[in-house]
Amino acid sequence: MTARFGFTLTRNRIARLVLAIAAGSAVGIMGYTFVYAKGYSYLSNDPSACANCHIMNEQYDGWTRSSHHAVATCNDCHTPPDMIGKYMTKASNGFWHSFYFTTGAFPEPIRIRERNAMVTEKACRKCHSDMVDAIEGSHIGDPELSCVRCHRSVGHLH
Repeated sequence: MTARFGFTLTRNRIARLVLAIAAGSAVGIMGYTFVYAKGYSYLSNDPSACANCHIMNEQYDGWTRSSHHAVATCNDCHTPPDMIGKYMTKASNGFWHSFYFTTGAFPEPIRIRERNAMVTEKACRKCHSDMVDAIEGSHIGDPELSCVRCHRSVGHLH
């Protein structure tokens, strides 16, 4: 098929054109969604970014009234301390949070996933290492010993 401008549209060119339009549309939709959902705010350390969607309002409000409000942000407890781990966790959580928010397929009340609970457990143990060492001394080998299991509402008063 010869186009009006003097080049031939082959199946290969048509496939490339369709692929380019699909890729451009996907990038455009992702860009719009990123701006609309304030995705850039998740790159910061501002806790209010965690409450961009209404699902997290209860957790954010609880954090503002908790003892941790003065000493820790969401990232301090919910992301690993190294830069790569932090942004990998933020990317994973951002994807899954937006997926579950969009589909509505999340439990009410929301629950922390196992991997994120382990990140939070490590953060508790790091910040409170003196206290943890004293407690673990009398509970050596106890697999049930967990900061977040016993102190579930410390960071987010409910």
